[in-house]
Amino acid sequence: MELCLYAPGLGYYSAGQRKFGAGGDFVTAPEISPLFGQCLAHSCRTVLESVGGDILEFGAGSGQLAVDILGELQHDTCLPGRYLILERSAELRQRQHQVLQQQLPQLLDRVSWIDCLPESGFHGVMLANEVLDAMAVERFQWDGRVASLFHVGCEDETFQWRLLQQQDETAAAVEALAASCQLPPGYISELNVALPAWVQSVAERLKQGMLLLIDYGYPRREYYHPQHSSGTLMCHYRQRAHDDPFLWPGLQDITAHVDFTAVAEAALATDLDVGGYTTQAFFLLDCGLEELMQKAGPTDSTHYIQLAQQAKTLILPGEMGERFKCIGLTRGLTTTVPGFRLQDYRNRL
Repeated sequence: MELCLYAPGLGYYSAGQRKFGAGGDFVTAPEISPLFGQCLAHSCRTVLESVGGDILEFGAGSGQLAVDILGELQHDTCLPGRYLILERSAELRQRQHQVLQQQLPQLLDRVSWIDCLPESGFHGVMLANEVLDAMAVERFQWDGRVASLFHVGCEDETFQWRLLQQQDETAAAVEALAASCQLPPGYISELNVALPAWVQSVAERLKQGMLLLIDYGYPRREYYHPQHSSGTLMCHYRQRAHDDPFLWPGLQDITAHVDFTAVAEAALATDLDVGGYTTQAFFLLDCGLEELMQKAGPTDSTHYIQLAQQAKTLILPGEMGERFKCIGLTRGLTTTVPGFRLQDYRNRL
């Protein structure tokens, strides 16, 4: 999965085909509406007013989210010192630069692309929208006693699954998870073994501020629920979703849902506070979605009607509103961050 997504020149996020938007393989919230980034800007503004500093975005996709956040913060006269983008794909970096140059040229000198996390002492907001779902996961099957891990084999020039039992840290982690969740025999799912180390590396740099993560996923007891007995591994190609990662390796996206309980546990293990956890719908509404729409003008105007349709996609339960969750991990914040005041589901973690 790591190779299929990130191998230089060959991986999905390293190759040159279009990925985001109606002409790509999937559509993310920033491509749906500028309202998404404008709402996030209001949450960022509270943190920046409290601790100052910068914004760091992981995996900035098309670059549209950076445009919308910076544009709204400029309107609110609360720009960050810098807007840093940590992007693994050179091709996406180029596209992000083009989008920013076209739509927000006056702030381009405030944006920097970086190859690795900054040194310790970061103040401000770290932001990751649909990043955790693109991390490589281990797929496993539980037989009631021990776990077998899915490996990739090849037969007759065709990729095939190979189930292998092994004794290592990954197998031990899966078996501990299976026991704690009381998984039934035959249960298939995934485990993001890299997640704790990723959260730790970010936490080591965050001196004061917030790490905001937005993605599709569940708390652990829902993630490993009996009705999810085939796991959540999915592929996206040309706006179609399927579950066969062997179809077009390197040409299709491969994702898995996020275990937000694991995110919270990793945060607490690194002395971060879980400042809030809620659905995308409640997050955006608490960040002023309705007020932003009212600024568009009369409710019978074409612009308002367009925004209303976009807002429905962002917040309705059957669209993105319930499937996507937001979690805020904080350090040294004494103020309540917009996004988690309307409805806080930390008790579900």
